[in-house]
Amino acid sequence: MDNRAMIATGAAVGIAAVITARALTGAGSQFEPPLLDKREHQVAFGYVEDENRGENPMNPPIFREDPYFWVRDDARKNKEVIKHLEKENAFTDFKMKPLKKYTESLYKELLSHVQETDSTVPYKHGPYEYYTKTLEGSSYKIHCRREIGSEKEEIILDENVLAKGKKHCDVGAVEVSPSHQLLAYAVDSTGYETYEVLIVNIGTGKVVDQALTETAGRLTWGRDDKHLYYSTFDQAHRVDKVWRHSLLDTKNNDILLFEEEDELFSAGFQKTRSERFMFIGSQSSETSEGYMIDLTKENTEAELIAKREKGVLYDVNEYRGKLYIITNKEDAKNFKLMSTSVDQPGPENWKEVMPYDKDIKLDLLSSFKDFAVLYGRQGGFTQMWIVRGDDDALTRVEFEEKAYTVAPGVNEEFETTNYRFSYSSLTTPMQTIEINVDSGERKVLKEQPVPNFERSSYESDRIEVTAEDGTKVPMSLVYKKGLLNGSDPKPCYLYGYGSYEISIDPFFNSKLLPFLDRDVVVAIAHIRGGGEMGRMHYENAKYLKKKNTFTDFIACAEELVAKKITTPDRLVIEGRSAGGLLIGAVINMRPDLFHAAHAGVPFVDVMNTMSDATIPLTTGEWEEWGNPNEEKYFDYMLSYSPYDNVHKANYPALLATSGLWDPRVAYWEPTKWLAKLRENNLGDKDMLLKMDLASGHFSASDRYKLYRERAFELTFLLDQLQVLRAD
Repeated sequence: MDNRAMIATGAAVGIAAVITARALTGAGSQFEPPLLDKREHQVAFGYVEDENRGENPMNPPIFREDPYFWVRDDARKNKEVIKHLEKENAFTDFKMKPLKKYTESLYKELLSHVQETDSTVPYKHGPYEYYTKTLEGSSYKIHCRREIGSEKEEIILDENVLAKGKKHCDVGAVEVSPSHQLLAYAVDSTGYETYEVLIVNIGTGKVVDQALTETAGRLTWGRDDKHLYYSTFDQAHRVDKVWRHSLLDTKNNDILLFEEEDELFSAGFQKTRSERFMFIGSQSSETSEGYMIDLTKENTEAELIAKREKGVLYDVNEYRGKLYIITNKEDAKNFKLMSTSVDQPGPENWKEVMPYDKDIKLDLLSSFKDFAVLYGRQGGFTQMWIVRGDDDALTRVEFEEKAYTVAPGVNEEFETTNYRFSYSSLTTPMQTIEINVDSGERKVLKEQPVPNFERSSYESDRIEVTAEDGTKVPMSLVYKKGLLNGSDPKPCYLYGYGSYEISIDPFFNSKLLPFLDRDVVVAIAHIRGGGEMGRMHYENAKYLKKKNTFTDFIACAEELVAKKITTPDRLVIEGRSAGGLLIGAVINMRPDLFHAAHAGVPFVDVMNTMSDATIPLTTGEWEEWGNPNEEKYFDYMLSYSPYDNVHKANYPALLATSGLWDPRVAYWEPTKWLAKLRENNLGDKDMLLKMDLASGHFSASDRYKLYRERAFELTFLLDQLQVLRAD
């Protein structure tokens, strides 16, 4: 469907349809929102006997009443709760029913920008080229290979076959063994991010070993087909153990290589591209500790690299027979690159490879036989440098566009002079690029096809916003070319996240086209709590500075209004997960500034969740938000927790979406939040909850269902902006 063609030919009909649709969705009805019973329950903050409440819990504890606490059911089997969620879905379906044709039209529109039958660029790995493909009408990827020099395709794993009969099917790691005869893959069938691992013979398709259950989904082979490395969870769904599995061991005596007992830390592992070392790491938000196993030796004992030291983070890789370390050691806030010999891994032997530069944030080193690639950030954007020569000389890879995103591609070969990476911008679809590190020559191997898209029709901009405390906060804009030449305010969509040092970089997203093609300005607030401007951009919005995330977002919204790009009644906002916390906080703080909001899998019950160590992720995130069991954090966290700060106000229209099996943000958080919001809302705008009873944090695994979900969310937001139209 060509949306632009509809503007001239169907304006009058479209406006009438929008008015009718909005009248229907806003009308009163005997179908009222489901009521959630209130039941007395006191939640303890501070010391509780035989519970992990952190280092300095308040004693005596403070108790707070939560009348909706009973909605929590860790097993997800409480029939009363399930019935309530079904009623919520029924109410949301009823309110959105008049817009059903628009949702269907938007679904088709989203698909019109997708090349449904497609394949990735094949990459060399041993005697084969590997790739994945999708077929029109098929919901999942197909993993394939072909011998180098041959066009004969061999399917090694069809996720569509795995998904048959399942409501959810998320495939984690897919790893070919060193001999290329075996395939290990991990499958999550619930959405709870707990994976079963199967090992099959590629030639016959038959399972060759017992399944590994309750794993974290990450897999790595050793130097041969004898050993497979994996990790598992503790009861709170924290990755705490790393194992070595021996194939065809009838006694099932997997070797425990590492166990992390400190609940602040999570474990991980990675094999070097040279296949010499397996690095095992344990990390919290602020501290890390690494070990290495020499895979050329029979001994499985892990050797300590550097003992954990509070506040010191480091990441290790092997390059040219030495260890290279990216670390914030010695107050290098944005991290620096150091090295040492394999025989002397201790930090007392680390030497600087390049002088520390406070304006460059270092993130990742990817190493090969004769060169390495360093990734980081500079000037607010992702950057990459080629590391070469005996002096480790760095050459930054330059790009023409001012705002862009680069990331590592798939590079399996250790001995090579070619390196692949991905490149994208707000108006450039993702490209797979190969650079020859000797000559510097680059080839665009593929640009992701986006049907019915013409990049010259759009333009982007980057502006600076002055935050409440004077800090400069970047904001990216993308819109139809010439749209902002006039003085009339436009409908606007503002997105934000702002936590965990995760950057929302300017990359191409075809799911934004329904906004852009309806003359909606798309804005991305690069607020503190994210890592766009380096480590301090993150650290200045955590713990007792977390509110900077919310005031930064409000400042971005106010700037859009001040520049007359939009007005509050034409501004909709969206955030997911910790971005849902953002949405919940800002609509409490400034309900007058936003017309409507979508909060996806929103982390809104901050106090209750962060006080309970049995809830997945809680203990590790005490170094992100603080611990409300401690007096130091209790009042501050209480002052912004969205659920706890709902008050009598005329709230924006709201759609909250969630998944019953989400282990990261439990379903009960948005369920309780919506009940409290409805109770306190002084206005008449819709407040809707859509709960997927068969998925988790990352929504549907079926790509077509995922597009339908997005079409539903777009329908809500575009309706609120009064720009809906359908064929």
